Amino acid sequence: MKLFSKLSLLSVMLVVVIAALAGCGGGNKFLNIATGGTAGTYYPIGGAMAEILNKEIPNMNASAQSTGATVANINMLKEGSVDLAIVQNDITYYAANGIEMFKDKKIENLRGIATLYPETCQIVTLQSSGIKDIASLKGKRVAVGAAGSGAEANARQILEAYGITYDDIDEQFLSFGEAASALKDGNVDAAFLTAGYPTAAVQDIASQNAVRLLGVDAEHADKLIAKYPYYTKVVIPGKTYGDFADEVPAVSVMAMLVCTDKIDDKLGYDITKALFSNLDRIKAAHAVGKFITKEKAMEGMPITMNAGAEKFFKE
Repeated sequence: MKLFSKLSLLSVMLVVVIAALAGCGGGNKFLNIATGGTAGTYYPIGGAMAEILNKEIPNMNASAQSTGATVANINMLKEGSVDLAIVQNDITYYAANGIEMFKDKKIENLRGIATLYPETCQIVTLQSSGIKDIASLKGKRVAVGAAGSGAEANARQILEAYGITYDDIDEQFLSFGEAASALKDGNVDAAFLTAGYPTAAVQDIASQNAVRLLGVDAEHADKLIAKYPYYTKVVIPGKTYGDFADEVPAVSVMAMLVCTDKIDDKLGYDITKALFSNLDRIKAAHAVGKFITKEKAMEGMPITMNAGAEKFFKE
């Protein structure tokens, strides 16, 4: 009986040791990656990242999950329900400094892994609507993004540059996918979305309808950038969506990959090395992958970086 008790005690101790080793990196590592809606860009990019990490890092068990995108992702990082997140650099700055939608909710332990690619603020309408510029949105039904989302903040700020507030429009707080359906069904007149182009939600609209992209002209872009310096000017090429041939001036923010200080420097290095050594797989997941490079991965970084990630880029 004593022998049995000793064996049982040894078994318990062995389980404890194995668990401890797992906690120190000897066992599986579980990483949840927060992305965005399935009709956006974050979701396929995050899925490719999870596949890379699972293949390149021993004992890694990474998974990407669909979320409400940037603001939701930052809150999930804060709560600890996710480990990595794809987010906008402007909203991340707001969170780290406790301003805008994070007023009095400053999050001090966010850490940057890398900036990824430009996220273009796209304003879509149907050519049949007759709307040809942002100024003409007054009095219209406009999808401005999901409530409290990064895209919604962009919509509000761009409209502000044109002297338009929500009092001047019938704002609809809809996700990318919902906005696409509403445009096709005639329930909204125009929609704002922020994502790398081409965006699946807009491709879906353009597959069945003649679309028009509304441009942000240089004068208003300069006004916007003067107040919100994280925006940059870009041009959306003609024929990006269907037969709409015009080149369209637009503004962008940057997508980036973030974590918290819970990701130690070694794991941060391993994650960064795995991803940036396999960019071809990310390019295969979405066209915006071509904009992700090691050389530009610290441009537009609005927060302190994970030391391991920073080490990789400086090698």
